[in-house]
Amino acid sequence: MVDDSPPDSGDDTRRSGAAAIGARLRRLSERIDRDAGRLYAELDVPFEQRWFGVVDQLNRHGPRSVGEMAAALGVSHVSVSQVRQALVAEGLVAEDRDPRDGRSRVLRLTGDGRALARRLAPVWDALSTAAIELNADAQDPLAALDRLEAALDEASILERARRALDRA
Repeated sequence: MVDDSPPDSGDDTRRSGAAAIGARLRRLSERIDRDAGRLYAELDVPFEQRWFGVVDQLNRHGPRSVGEMAAALGVSHVSVSQVRQALVAEGLVAEDRDPRDGRSRVLRLTGDGRALARRLAPVWDALSTAAIELNADAQDPLAALDRLEAALDEASILERARRALDRA
């Protein structure tokens, strides 16, 4: 007999407790990004939520290198490079050689990119308002995330797992 019932919405992940913290954070991130994507689609705006950090940085600060953006966003160079490729392909971002380092590229919004950022400003404000409300309704998980990041700065999950293996 084939079980065609819907999946249990991640209950196995939830039952795993702290061992599944990464999976739970990814699931929440995907859920929030999916809803933002639905909002863009409802407004008929061709934009992916994963592009927000790079577009926002370029819109607020002007041309920046991939490394500068990775540092400002607290993500990997590879993550920013992947977004850069998509934004260049969409015609929203252009890249120039860095005059200080010919191996590096400086990214800037194109005219279309600036126009899209202006068009999306009220949408981003609405998403920010919704996020502030969600944070309050959930009793400030941002504070818990700050504590989690600080604990990871003290000792990474890798270091902690190695210690657990050494004790076993």
